[in-house]
Amino acid sequence: MKRLLTVFSHLFHPLFIPAYATLFYFVITKDFFYQHEIYLVFIQVLILTMLLPMSVFYLLRSLSLVKTKMLVDKKERKLPLAFYAVLLFILIKHSFSVLVLPELYYYFVGVLVSVVLALALLLFGRKASLHMIAISSLTLFIIGISAYYHVTFLYLIAFCIICSGFVASSRLRDNGDGMGSVILGTAIGILPQVGLWYFWLVPTL
Repeated sequence: MKRLLTVFSHLFHPLFIPAYATLFYFVITKDFFYQHEIYLVFIQVLILTMLLPMSVFYLLRSLSLVKTKMLVDKKERKLPLAFYAVLLFILIKHSFSVLVLPELYYYFVGVLVSVVLALALLLFGRKASLHMIAISSLTLFIIGISAYYHVTFLYLIAFCIICSGFVASSRLRDNGDGMGSVILGTAIGILPQVGLWYFWLVPTL
C-alpha cells in the first residue's frame, strides 16, 4: 500500500497535470482542429508547464535554494510558485485564444488563479497542497468538459476522485502536507474552476 501511494503521488505530480488536461481536451476535440495545431499547443504546454519549471527547480536545487523534491518547506515554495505563475501567464497570453480554445483557456486561467492564491497564502504563513490543487482542478475540468460536450465521463470522473483520495493519503502519509493543507489545496483547486464555468460552460447549458 505504501508503494502504491508513492506511485500516485509521483504520477499526479502538479507539473504533470496541465499536460494531462491538455491531452484529454484534444482527445475529445481532435476533430475540430488540424493535427499541427494540436501538436503546437501541446508542445507549448509541455515546455512552459513541465520542462521549464523542472529546469528551474534543478537550477534552484544546485544553488541550494531548494532542498526537497516536493517543496515541503514553505519558504522553498515561494520562488518556484512565482516563476510558475509567470510561465502560466505567458502561456495564457500568447498560446491560447479565448475564441478558439475557450475551455482550455479558462482551465489555465483557473490554474493561474489557484497558483496565485497558493502563493498569497504562503505570504501569510499558510500552505496549500499543490498536489491537491492540481488533481482537483483536473477533475473539475473533466466534469466541465463532460457537461459542455454532453458526453458522460462517469468512469473517468470516478477514477479521478479515487485518485484524489490516494494522492491525499500519500501526502498525509509522507507528512508532505497536513490535513488542513490538503483541504485548503482541494478548495483552491476547485473554486476557481467552478467560478470560471460562468464564462464558458453556463452560457451553453
